[in-house]
Amino acid sequence: MPGRNFQTSLNFNAPGGEKIPAADDRTTESDGPDAISNVLSGVEGLQDAEVWIVDSHSLIFQVFHAIPPMTGPAGQPVAAIYGFCRDMLFLLEKKRPDYLICAFDMPGKTFRHDLYDDYKVHREEMPQELRPQIEGIHRFMEAMTLPVIQRESFEADDVLATLARQVEVAGGRCTLVTTDKDCRQLITEHVQLFNVRKNAYYNAEALLKDWGIRPDQVVDFQSLVGDSVDNVPGIPLIGPKIAKELLLKYETLDNILDHAEEISGNKRRENLVNGREMAHISRDLVRLVNDIPLEIDWDACRVTPINLPACQDLCREFGFRTLADQFANLDLGQGSAAPAAPTGIDPSTVDYQSVTSLEQLQELVELLEKQKLLSLDTETTSTNARWADLVGISIGWEVGKARYIPLRAPAGEPVLDQEKCVEILRPVLEDPKIGKIGQNLKYDLTVLRSAGVNVQGVVFDTMVAHYLLESGARSHGMDELSRRYLGHETVKIGELIGTGKNQKKMDEVPLETISFYASEDADIPLRLYPILKERLEEEKLLSLLLDVELPLIEALAELEYNGIKVDVDRLGVLSELYGNRMDRLEAEIHDIAGRPFNIASPKQLAQILFEERGLPIIRKTKTGASTDAEVLEQLAKIDPLPRKIMEYRQYAKLKNTYLDTLPHLINPKTGLVHTSFNQVVAATGRLSSNEPNLQNIPIRTEEGREIRSAFRPSQDDWVLVCADYSQIELRVLAHFSQDEALIEAYRQDQDIHAKVAAEVYEVPLDQVSSSQRRSAKAINFGIVYGQSAFGLAKSLDISKEEAFGFIDAYFKRYPGVDEFMEQTLQKCYEEGYVHTILNRKRKIDGVRSPAKRDRLARQLTMPERTAVNTVIQGSAADIIKLAMLRVRGKLRDCSFPVNVLLQIHDELVFETPKGNVNDLVPIIQAEMMAAAELAVPLVVDIESGPNWAECQPV
Repeated sequence: MPGRNFQTSLNFNAPGGEKIPAADDRTTESDGPDAISNVLSGVEGLQDAEVWIVDSHSLIFQVFHAIPPMTGPAGQPVAAIYGFCRDMLFLLEKKRPDYLICAFDMPGKTFRHDLYDDYKVHREEMPQELRPQIEGIHRFMEAMTLPVIQRESFEADDVLATLARQVEVAGGRCTLVTTDKDCRQLITEHVQLFNVRKNAYYNAEALLKDWGIRPDQVVDFQSLVGDSVDNVPGIPLIGPKIAKELLLKYETLDNILDHAEEISGNKRRENLVNGREMAHISRDLVRLVNDIPLEIDWDACRVTPINLPACQDLCREFGFRTLADQFANLDLGQGSAAPAAPTGIDPSTVDYQSVTSLEQLQELVELLEKQKLLSLDTETTSTNARWADLVGISIGWEVGKARYIPLRAPAGEPVLDQEKCVEILRPVLEDPKIGKIGQNLKYDLTVLRSAGVNVQGVVFDTMVAHYLLESGARSHGMDELSRRYLGHETVKIGELIGTGKNQKKMDEVPLETISFYASEDADIPLRLYPILKERLEEEKLLSLLLDVELPLIEALAELEYNGIKVDVDRLGVLSELYGNRMDRLEAEIHDIAGRPFNIASPKQLAQILFEERGLPIIRKTKTGASTDAEVLEQLAKIDPLPRKIMEYRQYAKLKNTYLDTLPHLINPKTGLVHTSFNQVVAATGRLSSNEPNLQNIPIRTEEGREIRSAFRPSQDDWVLVCADYSQIELRVLAHFSQDEALIEAYRQDQDIHAKVAAEVYEVPLDQVSSSQRRSAKAINFGIVYGQSAFGLAKSLDISKEEAFGFIDAYFKRYPGVDEFMEQTLQKCYEEGYVHTILNRKRKIDGVRSPAKRDRLARQLTMPERTAVNTVIQGSAADIIKLAMLRVRGKLRDCSFPVNVLLQIHDELVFETPKGNVNDLVPIIQAEMMAAAELAVPLVVDIESGPNWAECQPV
């Protein structure tokens, strides 16, 4: 229900112009319902109703600080939006209120600032990452039909107080969703508080246990104790314990002040005697206004069905897949919810059939040979392509027409012989003139290659196409694309095979069931193809798909098919070595701690660090004091134990992730490890890998080199050849910035880090110290990631002022970089996206206008850092992809054997006979250097050796 936002301005005067009474003279609940009858029209429905009112700003700040940073498809910060919507869904679904209202603070000062100039003077401004999320929250509230109430000159707490009183007078029950201690004064028999983080209610009994007082004493209690957060002064030397004792004896603040001379303790007594005025001011500040003349349309505040299409549109915009499902499944029990989404394609409108004989298959092939375009999909026994066996193949050739070819099925079901089937299909699948489309075709190409078919003619991949259109989207899966572009709910894999202990294998699914599912998987890409292609053309991204990403599918499928050899014996030696190191570290850790404890337990570690050793708590989480790596790194500066913990964790992580896991990932058929490369994960365009993730093996540490020593050529007398771009991201930065000093340094092949150090520190190049070069290196790479002075200070362990001086000096010496960043942000602010060297686009929201950004402060928000980084890192990713394609194309003509094995960041790994290295190196070097024309030379470092760790320059 749009337009339910009750935020009419209300000055600090009643509508008739009469001055609103001071807090001490206000009507109270004892004045009865007549005092507020003028604002209780239309509240008959509140009798026995459950009314929930949310202290919205408070909740937003809670989730903002509780949830790790999240970005949406456009790179915009979304954690607070996600957290707030999740909590609203929880309240609607689990608490099922009759009324749910969101109270907000309005910008500007309130009447309390008139009472006390320093009220909330220490409150920090809203964090930059949170500010742009407020609009998104309001848009969600409108789509969820949640009313918003706010009033000028008053705080949200005053709105809560007024609404709670109205509800109680009208005979309802009110729950205030807040952790604000001021609201404890509102507790009555019919009004309680609720902490959504703890899923816990707070009532008079909880208050008595917590503070030892009654709700009617809360205002007086806070007037004595004060509140440092809101800068409420209170009375010096009166803490919670003393305040409780005084109220227990004297009942009220006024009575305490009247008997101030009787209080023990000279200084405390003096403060009470002299603090009467300040105590009364504090009371006026903490007492909530419960009679704001709010004329509420209570009927409009009832919980009503959400606007499901609007909610799901917003979920797509912000990348909330889980929330979208929760919205779709939300049942408010009113019988008027939005109609359920369709559950599948109507069988009467499609032609999906199984091919159950070789004769039928031959007829199908004769039909397919006449087509210009086919949609291809495989059903298999594993999600890892090189481990998978074919269960069946589905092929579509026209919208609504598809066939499923079963190769494995439950006993008694018809299947075809795989070898004969493959031979019959081969002419069609290997014909490059018959275009092939599909969803995640790389997987199908790898599976079919393992079965002996080298598929040719890839012309479109719906998953990769959508990734180019919305690189930041949380899902590019077929289910999501079908729902979004076709309004159709596909059959889900879980419906076929189930979950948990009862989960089936794909070859255990009845033929009739799997046939429809598999045929749909071939049909949906045909339906999506024209839609996505048109959008790619509109966004000028079609050439990027056709010239780079589609050829890359075939290149990556080849890498996955090839695999790489891993020396199991070497892994075993290292596993034992790391285990011994961990045992030694564990003994040292227990010795320093003074007792044994479970190092892997955050709770036990926190007790050792913060309770027993008295170290400062750096950051808190929902479960207590944080002991993550960032916290331990800070604590290591003042205590030896955290450093040992970090060492132990590093060995444990590498041992568990690689040394003990890699042997289980060796394919029993090939004896090799076949990692899976993913094109559609990183929004910058970089590739990622999994099963195993080889991108995360440390490059520069001794431990990383030890693990790399287990990666070897697949054949005797062969060697690995590794080709790595030198400082490609900084060279891309020089190209885009056109900074003369940077360009000249690279053209002269100078040490760029030493060069920057010489410029920033104003020393001759040959006098740059190692520490100065290290600082310059941190600045160089920090610039690429939009690092702040705070971040640089942390990484170099220097003061923030010194770090700011470094950054400021850098930009003054390299003004082209400064101008490049400014132009990038300006363009992103105007257009809503940034693009890479190949015009790869990434939508980014939240970049501030130049008028709101202090350029000299060198402080970028997360969206702004993302914008700059995407241009640089994304362009580097473009170049390495082009290099892969150029090298692969050239190697096809080689007269000697060579395999491409891996792509790790800016590095390509090959294997070839040892005697062919000198012939291979110039080919690789020439093609990689020619991948892009930059303002500075592309430099490729090539090494070769018996394993990945022992490669030496060629």
